[in-house]
Amino acid sequence: MTLCTTRCTLSRRPWTTASRMCWRCETYTRRRDYVMWIIMIAGAYVLGSIPFGLLIAKSFCGVDPRTQGSGNIGATNVARLCGTHWGVAAMILDMAKGFLPVLVVWQLGAETALVSLVAFAALLGHVYSIFLKFKGGKAVATTLGIFAALAPWHCLGAAAVCVAAIAVSGYVSLGSLGLVTALPVLLAVFGRAELVPLALAVAALVFWRHRENIGRLRRGEETSWRKR
Repeated sequence: MTLCTTRCTLSRRPWTTASRMCWRCETYTRRRDYVMWIIMIAGAYVLGSIPFGLLIAKSFCGVDPRTQGSGNIGATNVARLCGTHWGVAAMILDMAKGFLPVLVVWQLGAETALVSLVAFAALLGHVYSIFLKFKGGKAVATTLGIFAALAPWHCLGAAAVCVAAIAVSGYVSLGSLGLVTALPVLLAVFGRAELVPLALAVAALVFWRHRENIGRLRRGEETSWRKR
């Protein structure tokens, strides 16, 4: 019989019943961990739900990006409506929604499964915001924040693909699709295969959110960033 090395506060029995106390300690610890998982995932979702693009556009520019431009609350539409500097501010804040919760759980030593769940919860919050009746952005900036925390060099490579696609085509949407397509490839090739399932889930969500853009690209009707 192995004695419990920490005093169990859940049992008043003497230490001779250590096996039972160890079982109680293990059960308590497991339940506590599950509660922490739920809190972390829910917290990431709520943080991801904060519509920074909408707040910036309405507070500083007096416009509602949901009813003007592309109708999206993301950084690209904010930049079109309010100016590049406000678009950059919205992008940085949207990136932070993915970066901060993922960095926290990663630094706490959480397993990849929990980190991935927290990351995807933040992304879902941005796309289906609880503050906007489950509507939101297209997840690109938050994706950058997530992978900047988890795999910065891989994220930088994917961002380079994004910038190159935009520079060549003039379409931000094409660059966004290039970003999420490159991410799982770079992760698989350069030693971070454990993050590939998360990257594939993110890519699927981003492609789904860009389905209208994809249709316009096919028809040659997508608005170029150069046509401002």
